[in-house]
Amino acid sequence: MSRLLDDAQVYQEEHAGLVPDSQRPAFHVSAPVGWINDPNGWSVYKGEYHLFFQYHPYDTHWGPMHWGHVITKDFVKWERLPVALAPDMEYDAQGCFSGSAVEHEGRHILLYTGVCEKTVNGRKEMIQAQCVATGDGVVYTKADKNPVITPQMLPEGCNIHDFRDPKIWRKDGVYYALIGSKNQKNDGQVVIFRSEDLRQWSYVSSLDRSEKKYGGMWECPDLFELDGKDVLIISPQFMEADGLEFHNGNGTLCIIGRIDEQYRMCRETLQAVDYGLDFYAPQTLKTADGRRVMIAWMQSWDNHITPEQFAWSGVMCFPRVLTLADGRLCQYPVREIEAYRRNRFVKSLTITEGETCSDLISGRQIDLILKLTWTDCSRFEISLACGRNKYTKVVYEPEKSLITFDRTHAGFHRDVICTRTMKVSPFHQNMEIRILMDKYTVELFADGGRYAMSSLIYTDLSCEGICFSADGESCFTVEKYDMEIS
Repeated sequence: MSRLLDDAQVYQEEHAGLVPDSQRPAFHVSAPVGWINDPNGWSVYKGEYHLFFQYHPYDTHWGPMHWGHVITKDFVKWERLPVALAPDMEYDAQGCFSGSAVEHEGRHILLYTGVCEKTVNGRKEMIQAQCVATGDGVVYTKADKNPVITPQMLPEGCNIHDFRDPKIWRKDGVYYALIGSKNQKNDGQVVIFRSEDLRQWSYVSSLDRSEKKYGGMWECPDLFELDGKDVLIISPQFMEADGLEFHNGNGTLCIIGRIDEQYRMCRETLQAVDYGLDFYAPQTLKTADGRRVMIAWMQSWDNHITPEQFAWSGVMCFPRVLTLADGRLCQYPVREIEAYRRNRFVKSLTITEGETCSDLISGRQIDLILKLTWTDCSRFEISLACGRNKYTKVVYEPEKSLITFDRTHAGFHRDVICTRTMKVSPFHQNMEIRILMDKYTVELFADGGRYAMSSLIYTDLSCEGICFSADGESCFTVEKYDMEIS
């Protein structure tokens, strides 16, 4: 173990335990201490689900990137493991950036981006290259011949300075790596490399690119087969808003289609992955029973809202099963969460204009399912985390097929982005809105998971009221559970 890795582990163990459990989300991965961002190495190894993450334990803001590490058997209860990687080699001295993992012949193989500083033509430049580490699920050793994929291996016309976040998989005895990149015109793209031994790699193709429409650099790519289609997920930087589908800044993009014989994506449909205020860099894995499960960083680069008094910053979304329906990527919380439901409450209600239902249910660690069976209103509102003049609203407009998340009155003292709206399916009987809350996380799934919206609130935990109101008559059923993780 290097000094930097040992120091990070000692610091984690000395300080993570000082964060009170009451402050942490109960069934979401959060930073042990300090800062986390992108999920890394989301994979199955020896029957357990391993999640690594970009990690700076010494501060609640981004810094020199390590890899933190947790495991789970059911996606709900997580065990913290020692820090897996530290920036302790010349080729990754400026950070062990994002990457992925795969199991092979009893070893856990990590492929990550190492960042180093070099002087080129008298100027200092950050060089990004892909590196390998292997381990036993706890301790990882970096390969002797790192880096194994360098920017010089890219074809002419590619930008050699942005080249990161490899997604590795193995098929028919060959390793493949999908890597985020861009060309010299700053047009985002993803490229594929292949290897038979993890040491010698060769360029295959540019799978797809932004075409100056979907942001600049394409980060954190993922590629998988789902329901007979090829699905490419990327996280573009520098997006410009496009109606309600894409917002400005760092976004998420899903391309569904087929990969041809030249390893190029033939697009069929294209959509945002999540429409909330806090969602980025998703990764997926395939479970033993064949489900495709996604996890993502539930925070925004441009709206850092972690309270200053917190010793941790950064949380992951709850794992979600992916499916396709009518050309759309759908997502829904994994079924394992249902084993932790307690205190079931079910009631059918009718509310009229001017009526507010505020004494029915409450909670900040809940699974809430609403089914609207009939409505004659233009606005149906769900207010969450209510108390002391604070609240967060979910507004459903059935006539416009819109859902808006609004945290304006969640207790912020700074000017941050607080609202976002998404277009959903036209109203139909039993239109479902499911809300999964875990203290500070609000994950909304509309119409059975066809649309998802993930956002953070840091309202004081004493504010736990839940209210329903409408500007007309609405009939709906409330099903609510308390989530108890022991």
